Amino acid sequence: MGNRSTAFGDTGNGNADNNSVGNRGAGISGAGNRGAAYKSVSYKRDGKFGEPGKTKKPGNSYNSTGEYGGDMRKMKKDGMGNPESKTKSAYGMKENRVGEKRGELRGTAQEDKALKYKMQKNIVQKHGVNKNVSGKNAEWKKTGKKRSLCPVEKHCGGCQMLDMEYTEQLKRKQKVVEELFRGICPVKPIIGMKNPFHYRNKVHAVFDRDKRGNIISGIYQENSHDVIPVETCLIEDKKADEIIGTIRGMLKSFKIRTYDEDTGYGLLRHVLIRRAFSTNEIMVVLVTASPVFPSKNNFVKALREKHPEITTIIQNINGRGTSMVLGNKENVLYGKGYIVDELCGCKFRISSKSFYQINPVQTEVLYGKALELAGLKGQEVVIDAYCGIGTIGIIASRQAGQVIGVELNQDAVKDAVNNAKMNDIDNIRFYCNDAGRFLVNMAERGDKADVVIMDPPRSGSTEEFMDSIAKLGAGKVVYVSCNPETLARDVRYMKKLGYAAEGVWPVDMFPATVHCEVCVELCRK
Repeated sequence: MGNRSTAFGDTGNGNADNNSVGNRGAGISGAGNRGAAYKSVSYKRDGKFGEPGKTKKPGNSYNSTGEYGGDMRKMKKDGMGNPESKTKSAYGMKENRVGEKRGELRGTAQEDKALKYKMQKNIVQKHGVNKNVSGKNAEWKKTGKKRSLCPVEKHCGGCQMLDMEYTEQLKRKQKVVEELFRGICPVKPIIGMKNPFHYRNKVHAVFDRDKRGNIISGIYQENSHDVIPVETCLIEDKKADEIIGTIRGMLKSFKIRTYDEDTGYGLLRHVLIRRAFSTNEIMVVLVTASPVFPSKNNFVKALREKHPEITTIIQNINGRGTSMVLGNKENVLYGKGYIVDELCGCKFRISSKSFYQINPVQTEVLYGKALELAGLKGQEVVIDAYCGIGTIGIIASRQAGQVIGVELNQDAVKDAVNNAKMNDIDNIRFYCNDAGRFLVNMAERGDKADVVIMDPPRSGSTEEFMDSIAKLGAGKVVYVSCNPETLARDVRYMKKLGYAAEGVWPVDMFPATVHCEVCVELCRK
């Protein structure tokens, strides 16, 4: 199993998989970022969006204002890189490839120069900002301008399909999956949401100042580190947006300065909110550039008075000049330091760094389908590869003989161990190791497995990993993926190993974006 593999309670030396800064797009399995790097647009920090302006000069001192902000060493922006090449995605939308990350951009849907629309002022305000759920909820006025349901949609780039009717979004995603799997196996009808808004249970906000010195919070401009102010988002949890707004309003009275990437001054960098869908427990993570947090007890008390629904508050220290949101060190300022949610009848402990699906409603649909396809009878040995905090494995353990979970993120493994104990599960073991290496070691020892459930990162699996599945003699593989393109590639390789795809089940986990979760059943012939 290698020197990083440890069972149940000991997590070994696996590295935590922190969240990368990105846009407000879909949550990507195993990555946790808001989206990928998008096309370069030149917007200056001190200028209006869409207009040039002057950038801040390094070295400016803000101590004269009386606000806290230590003189930290000047940190260079990492930059999100210039696009190396441009391609077109299967969705017909432009893509920029930056290193190993790929982000779909607004394309044919938004650039359609046919008839444009604009909402009238009497639009139903059901979701917090101007929007259209169906044609019945708003009157449309024909104009020569492009329509938008979100005031920052033009600059954000996270919701590429926001201005499409939801039925049209589903049709596009269905077509993409069908094209990718043509000649491989049948594609079942995509499973959509009844309400495709405010589904994200994890919300991240960057804090900064505008050109007038006002405190703002929001998201990074496409392919830059300039912050776009955002008060509400159509795909994020409403309560999370409300708490972020409260924190933004509290900073001035507590003389807490937002961190400035150009100068290295300031304290507060980011705020991360996680909300449990079934229990309504709420975690607030304050990401600071320094461990020194003046008046932190009073700050926490004031925040709790305004939002008594908050169950835990954590200070995460990130003094690095990188695009990673979270640092390695944390201090629990209030509560137990984690939240508990319930999924498919099981309870799960979620920490700040652990991966947890961002759409709880559709996650139950997805996992329910995955277990249905696994067809467990009660005696099988099941491997839950890339298991995260153990969600699929723990749910499957009630129908299996033995479950083995493998995950590289040591924080997630710790949560998985606690989750098994919390649910009184004694037929599951978790190992902190690279999933591919772990399965190779199992195959070399001659171990066997009946079913493999795998949910790899967006980049997909590896040939070495899939070879090991065949050597383990697994009769069935349930492959869950957030990237149909890499999934189709891997299914073709599995066919060479003697596995046949019985069907593809798309699940829309990320409405308003081009992303789609897919589940495939593979049986050994």
